[in-house]
Amino acid sequence: MGFMQNFWGGLKQKWSRYKRWVYLFIMAAALAFLGKTLHSHWQGIASIQITPPAWASLVFATGITLLAFVWAGWIWGQILQDLGQPVNKAWAAQIYLTTNIAKYLPSNVVHLYGRTLAATDIGIPFGPASLSVVLDTLLMAASGVIVSLLSVPQQQQIFAVLGLIVILLVVHPRILQRLVKFVPQGSKKNQPADASDAIKLERYPLRPLLGQILFVLVRSLGFIVTLSVLTPIEPLLIPKYMSIYTLGWLLGFIIPGVPGGVGVLELVTSTLLSQPGVLTSDQTLSVGLALGAVGIHRLVNTIAEALGAGLATLDMRFPLQHRPRPSRKPTQTASR
Repeated sequence: MGFMQNFWGGLKQKWSRYKRWVYLFIMAAALAFLGKTLHSHWQGIASIQITPPAWASLVFATGITLLAFVWAGWIWGQILQDLGQPVNKAWAAQIYLTTNIAKYLPSNVVHLYGRTLAATDIGIPFGPASLSVVLDTLLMAASGVIVSLLSVPQQQQIFAVLGLIVILLVVHPRILQRLVKFVPQGSKKNQPADASDAIKLERYPLRPLLGQILFVLVRSLGFIVTLSVLTPIEPLLIPKYMSIYTLGWLLGFIIPGVPGGVGVLELVTSTLLSQPGVLTSDQTLSVGLALGAVGIHRLVNTIAEALGAGLATLDMRFPLQHRPRPSRKPTQTASR
């Protein structure tokens, strides 16, 4: 027992010391592969021309993507409500939009920490606040696995399904009640947690999971609209396009230390779109076209995130007078 504690303690110290270099290596490797691919197929990318009517489609894609992020914030508010915190979902969407842009900072966790702090600022205990962010991340990953199953190679689908089962089991209320023991719930050391700090999840978070699936589908629809600017889209292949994009997004989402999945999403999505037998048995996209599509989509996605953050910030500074705001202590009135 002592050996295992010493082993894990030493491993934790080494990870704390070298994790920054590991993250940098992962990001550098992804960007290097992407750069090499861009260099090899630059002529195909340079030949892409966007007509004036196509700009309207890109604006539409930006709106769809922005709507997806607003919906994701709404779902985070639903998770907080399921944890017994009566927050305003409009407030949750504002916080989500203003913090989401921080995912491009190194470590890819600053935005999650920002949401936790914003929740505690209005009186939500740290335990439910942090657990809501963890649940949101797990459910988003689960929804990504579900939507991307169509594009996962058959020999690797078993691992994807097993990973999905593990995530769905972890968010089960009975298992969560055991895991929350490791989540800090008291505001001060060596003091018992207040009754209002208790973390409760009375039912399986099915509604947030379905909401996250819808988020992934709407976001992938934004990519399909962007792709349609460059090449005609067959309606029957829309589910496949969604699945391929979602797999690229999912890998960029779960790989640690890659801010915003930059490089990973582009590399995986463009490779799958141009790989024979992935889209269909006899249809594929050129590498240049695939890279151009994911590159334009990254721009559309970033503009949508910046617009969301800017509009949410303005709305928080100049709120409508009749709009209900979250109370400073949303849980204490019910428990006391």
